[in-house]
Order: sequence, then structure tokens, then C-alpha cells
Amino acid sequence: MNPPTDQQSMQKWVLALTSVAALMAMLDAMVVATAINAIRADLGASLDALQWTVNAYNLSIATVLLTGAALGDRFGRRRMFSFGVALFAVSSAACALAKSVAWLIAARIAQGAGAAFIMPLAMAILTAAYPPERRGKALGLFSGITGLALIVGPVLGGAIAGKLSWQWIFWINVPIALVIVPLAWRRIPESFGPAWCWPRSPRSASSGASFAAVLRAGAAPKSSPHSGAARRSRSHSSRASMPPRSR
Repeated sequence: MNPPTDQQSMQKWVLALTSVAALMAMLDAMVVATAINAIRADLGASLDALQWTVNAYNLSIATVLLTGAALGDRFGRRRMFSFGVALFAVSSAACALAKSVAWLIAARIAQGAGAAFIMPLAMAILTAAYPPERRGKALGLFSGITGLALIVGPVLGGAIAGKLSWQWIFWINVPIALVIVPLAWRRIPESFGPAWCWPRSPRSASSGASFAAVLRAGAAPKSSPHSGAARRSRSHSSRASMPPRSR
């Protein structure tokens, strides 16, 4: 066996799988906007309510993004990446089966949470798979492929909603995810974040306790380098001013 060839094959699989998954997540941020009229006609919802099908997705990504990256560093990037793709597929099916706008918005929130696992972990997996001298090229290809969503998304969404039905905007994600998940487990090596990022004690693992500690540190008064000398000077002056005790 030729180790360099095996390494290059693994890197190609990593680039392909992460790029397709990220493109799928990015497309769903774009295609819904062009299918809103078809969704409104089918569900009988107002335009203001349907606007939340777009906003809910974007807000869910922004909210869960850091959590998804942190969980990937802690429990394994490939594992959490696969979980994100699976969650994205299940929530896409829920979007396609939606019978009301409230159902659709709730499914879009779950879909955004899946995308929040996919996007940061795809880049982390890609960074871990490529050596520094080839990493820039790989990230450039990844960004170029995912950037196609800005061009293809509106066109694809309008074409699917016009020729088929708006449900197929979401159904198309399911077979893609079903292909990505098993291939990710076979072709992507597992990687973790730096060990020093995670506390050893279960008590210190509480994010709330850590956040409170940061707040207390920020609220504590900052002392100048001369504050200790000033206190010593005041203490010496007070002792000097006290009258001597009589024997």
C-alpha cells in the first residue's frame, strides 16, 4: 500500500463530503425565499408569517453555531458533523410534511440547528485533514463550492417551486444526507479539539459557572501598579502619626 496515495484519497473524500454538506445547508438559506409565494398559496399564511421561515433558519444557525463547534471539539468532529447532517435531513422531511406555517417555522428552527453543526465542523474537519501547506487551497475550494449557493439557490428554488412543488425544496435534502452520513463515518477520520480547551473537573465544566467567573473578573476593580505602594505608604503614615504609648 502507498501511504501518500491513501492520504490523498482521504483528503479528497473529506473535501467532497464537507463541501456537499455545507452547500446543502447554504442552499436552504436561499431557496425558501424564492418559494415563499408558492408556500403562501398552499398553507394560506400571511407574508409576514412566512418571513419567519427564513428568519427562523438564520437565527437558529447564529444561536447554535458556537455550541455545535464546541460539542464537535469535545465529542468528536466527525460524530457531531454526522449528527448535524442527520438532524438536517429529519428536519427537512418535517418541513416538507408541514401542514401549517407554525409547523414549518418549528421545523426550520431544527433545520437551522443541524446546519449550525455542519458549517463550523466541516471547516474544522477540513483543517485537520490537510497539512498547512495545502490547507489554503482546500479551504479555497470549499469556500468556492459553498459560495455557489448564492448563485444557484434562488434559481433552483424558483425552478423547483414552479415545475414541481415547494415541498421538493426540502425533500431533495433527504437522499443527499442519507449518502453523506455513512460515507462520513467510513471516509472521514475522527478528530477532536485541543485537550486544554476542556476542564478536567465536572464542576468547572458548567458554562454558567465559567460565564459568572468571567463576569466577576470583569467587574472586579482594576488596581494600578502603584496601588500596593500607596497602601503601604498610607499604613506607614498612620502608624507614624499615632502617639507613642506610655510605659
